[in-house]
Amino acid sequence: MDPAKPLTYTAFLEGRRLITGPLHEVAVAVLRAQQRQPDGHPLVFNDASGQSADLDLRGDEEAVAARYTMAAPTPTPKGRGRPKLGVVAREVTLLPEHWDWLAAQPSGASVALRKLVHEARRNGGERDRTRQARDRAYHAMSTLAGSLAGFEEASRALFAGDHERLVTQMAAWPDDVRGYVLELAEPAPG
Repeated sequence: MDPAKPLTYTAFLEGRRLITGPLHEVAVAVLRAQQRQPDGHPLVFNDASGQSADLDLRGDEEAVAARYTMAAPTPTPKGRGRPKLGVVAREVTLLPEHWDWLAAQPSGASVALRKLVHEARRNGGERDRTRQARDRAYHAMSTLAGSLAGFEEASRALFAGDHERLVTQMAAWPDDVRGYVLELAEPAPG
């Protein structure tokens, strides 16, 4: 996900889009929808992943909004490494020949690994964005439309990258569901 773009969520009720926006706004809209329609079953999706999100809607609107308002990040204590660069230490498991190759690099193992990752991201960027978009769309589609006519064929078309067939298979679906799936299926700009 683009760090400059704020994280958004989308809520649906009975196949209709209620709202798209920051989580605190979506949570309040879902609370209002449940108050108007207690038998309804709202669904909320993280737009970056397509995964459904469970919300805690206890309390009044103010309490719900406060629960999902993002607080400013607290500064992390300084530790080892290069915190200004955002370096995070994690364990990597490699074969002995990989460690030998890394040890022979003039800049050291960490720099060599970072360069390899940057190169792989640069070379596979479009393919990765396409895969992420497909997965994002499928997560939401399976929850919103898993029981709708044409779901299986639409899934096949999505994974085959056949946009025209995907649109055809979703023709009978609610407009908001179809539109949302198509939005999520678009790869993020590079």
